[in-house]
Amino acid sequence: MSPARIRSMLPLLCLVALSCLGGVRPRAAKDPAALRYNLTYVREPTPALDVEVVLVRGAPRTFRFTRPGGVDSVSAFREDGERLDVPVRDGLVQLPRDIRFLRYRFALEPRRRGHGWDFFSGSTEEDTWHLTGRMYLIRPNLAPPDLRVELVVEGIDALLPWQPDDTGLYHLRAEDLVDSGFHAFGGRRCQVVLQDAVLDVAVLGHFTHLDDARVCHWLKRTADEVLTVRRAFPYPRVTVRVIPVPGREGPGLFGMVLWSSPPSISLLVGQDATEASFERDWVALHEMLHLAHPAILPRVPWLSEGLATYLTEMAQVRSGRQSAQRAWGELVDGFARGRDVAKARTMKEVVADSDFSPGTYWTGALFALHLDVEIRRVTGNRRHLEDVLEGLAARGSTSTFGAFGVAVDEVAGRPLFDALLARHLERPAFVEQEGLLQALGVTTGDEGIHLVPARDSALREALETGGCNPRAGSCVSDASAIHRHP
Repeated sequence: MSPARIRSMLPLLCLVALSCLGGVRPRAAKDPAALRYNLTYVREPTPALDVEVVLVRGAPRTFRFTRPGGVDSVSAFREDGERLDVPVRDGLVQLPRDIRFLRYRFALEPRRRGHGWDFFSGSTEEDTWHLTGRMYLIRPNLAPPDLRVELVVEGIDALLPWQPDDTGLYHLRAEDLVDSGFHAFGGRRCQVVLQDAVLDVAVLGHFTHLDDARVCHWLKRTADEVLTVRRAFPYPRVTVRVIPVPGREGPGLFGMVLWSSPPSISLLVGQDATEASFERDWVALHEMLHLAHPAILPRVPWLSEGLATYLTEMAQVRSGRQSAQRAWGELVDGFARGRDVAKARTMKEVVADSDFSPGTYWTGALFALHLDVEIRRVTGNRRHLEDVLEGLAARGSTSTFGAFGVAVDEVAGRPLFDALLARHLERPAFVEQEGLLQALGVTTGDEGIHLVPARDSALREALETGGCNPRAGSCVSDASAIHRHP
């Protein structure tokens, strides 16, 4: 064969060589317009995800596993088929020059835990897996805002936070991989249709007493309760993963929101839960109410958890699912648990202790309640905490602690936030509780909670009804101006 003939066949020979190196998919001759992630679920010899990343010219050469430990090295390939094994060091992968694609395998089976499931990486049944994207997805260490990403999943049905196109291709931005949310592989699907939003649901296992329709009905009722706080469901599409836990009866064992774009929710539910038991579930509502406020960056756990904890009780009263006495009883009991942890420390000291401490949740909930009351007080009960949330939502899905305070002052029509915050942060935790509840007419007696006439009992009644009930069409204000409670 002549040298000219050999040279003309080199591109074909390169493709043949690459196809022999682990079955790499053929690529178009022209450079891709985006990073391309090809995810393939394999069952043999053990369940795993094969990940191939096709690089675009000019793409970053430093990649990162956000949660290191699942992959020790990646295979990097040059255009001529040369393979290089590149180690993962402290989660980082530094690619040599001229690398055109990389591949690695993320093993799923070894990540099973004692009960057959693990919240961040594991399964409940065969070919049913629940992961966070950050457990297995490599990403550019720095995500240029103009770097586009395409992603496709083969070999198993997947529910990711993002919406694929009609061909199953996901069109993302590189920054979407920074917090890539919860992912589900396998299981079954149902959809909750709201007036202005949908919840795409993955049921990752089987329940003893529940079918998928009942699970979706429970989630729809929960989503409707969010509408007692917000005028519309906060996002047009949210994904939810429901994970049955063998040997447990509780309807809501644990839940979490990850701030992917859009956010994604996962819920642990007792496999032996009954439909009737969902009447007392609040975990799903707590997690959905996190969507009612923006993601506060940097994180301020006591504020986000406090808002969701307080609003969880009020939303159940407004929907009619629990009585006002029951709601105030839950808050008072929670404050007592928080005080047991806080002892004589200031709120500032308590919330520095742990993101998931009872003190974090319940000092935050007391502040959220007090904030709502003070906004209503200074505006003659015309404005409320919901107006703050609506105003922040109009500005975007993320915010800062400072911007939250500014929004409060705008709704109140005067400086309010900083002075109220100082009353809580700098003094012994829960010192404001007794006077606040007394003014609202919430008292505790031998037979439990009593709601009595008091200076601010009209404000308390407005809290219980929302004062602005979107579902009843009675809004008069202008918005433009977790896990069991520990």
